[in-house]
Amino acid sequence: MSLTWLDHLRRQQIIAVIRTTNLAAGLSMAQAVAAAGIEFIEITWNSTDPAQLLTQVRATLPHCVVGCGTLMTVADLRSAIAASAQFCFTPHTHPDLIHHGCQQGIPIIPGALSPTEIVTAWQAGATAIKIFPAQCLGGATYIQALQGPLGQIPLIPTGGVTLANAAHFLNAGAIAVGLAGDLFPPALVQNQDWEAITARARALRQHLRHQDPGHSDPED
Repeated sequence: MSLTWLDHLRRQQIIAVIRTTNLAAGLSMAQAVAAAGIEFIEITWNSTDPAQLLTQVRATLPHCVVGCGTLMTVADLRSAIAASAQFCFTPHTHPDLIHHGCQQGIPIIPGALSPTEIVTAWQAGATAIKIFPAQCLGGATYIQALQGPLGQIPLIPTGGVTLANAAHFLNAGAIAVGLAGDLFPPALVQNQDWEAITARARALRQHLRHQDPGHSDPED
């Protein structure tokens, strides 16, 4: 793509986070949000057969940017990269993981919460910082408070982000948000109501565009 990974993410604003114990359901979840125009999809490494799911999603949705999350160790990171992950999220800050991601030339987004963790991850070479769990420490108010001293660091809140509060996080200074359970309600997944999930994803994108009239997606 001509845009950098971060520029593309800033335009998309949403990462759909898939955690599943069912390979077929995981692929359908990805297809459902992609049908609404969401292009960034994260497969958590604690899903069932995450490497296989990643491969299937990439083959089925070649226009999407598909990566992995919940990577705990360098071995996890290597496995995700070997499976052709296009970006990697970790729930924590560990310099070895960040350095390995940088060496492989793949966007690496470690999880952090305190200013010390955020700066440590950023100085170690992180592409952006995952603020996790975002809602537990004040939600959008906390993101806004970080902007004064750390406004140059791209922040991506996850953990407690919902369709109702996603815009608040972006308005507070986040470059994007990651949504899991609220984008994929367990009841809808269990009932295989993929159209309802597409409708939720589409409503979220429309709401965010209305919050930011200057924002435009390539398809708009």
